[in-house]
Amino acid sequence: MKLTEKQKRFADYYIETGNLTESAIKAGYSKSYANAQGYKLLENVGIKTYIDKQLNKLADKRIMKAQEALELLTSIGRGEMTEELYIPTEMGIERIEKKPDIKDRQKAIESILKRYPTNRHDELKEKLLEAQIDKTKAEAEKLAKDDQEGDEEIIIVDRWSDEDD
Repeated sequence: MKLTEKQKRFADYYIETGNLTESAIKAGYSKSYANAQGYKLLENVGIKTYIDKQLNKLADKRIMKAQEALELLTSIGRGEMTEELYIPTEMGIERIEKKPDIKDRQKAIESILKRYPTNRHDELKEKLLEAQIDKTKAEAEKLAKDDQEGDEEIIIVDRWSDEDD
């Protein structure tokens, strides 16, 4: 559905401010319409779709993706990045660039390695966990089947009698 220029302006102002009435007025709608009927603009499927698409674009630009995070961690792990530090000295404030220290590099590397199983021990632990899950499922199915199959008879024997008192 194609939006009119006024609807598009409303959607853009709404994304910017989050204020329905203000956005409608800035887009060119009358104050009375904005106050009484402005909510209808947000119910318009075309406007709603446009707003959702624009918000997704903004989120894509602002939010780091997994690939970007891994690249950043890799750069830190390799010691390629520098950090700006400002050190107070007798002559004033001195700006220096510092490479990541060993601890920072090690943390970055560990964080990367968490995403990639690197040794046989992790694989075996995962297989053991899967086997335990399968066993538990089989036991639960057996119990459910046993409950359905038979009417078990329970006999209660009262060994207490009045004579024992």
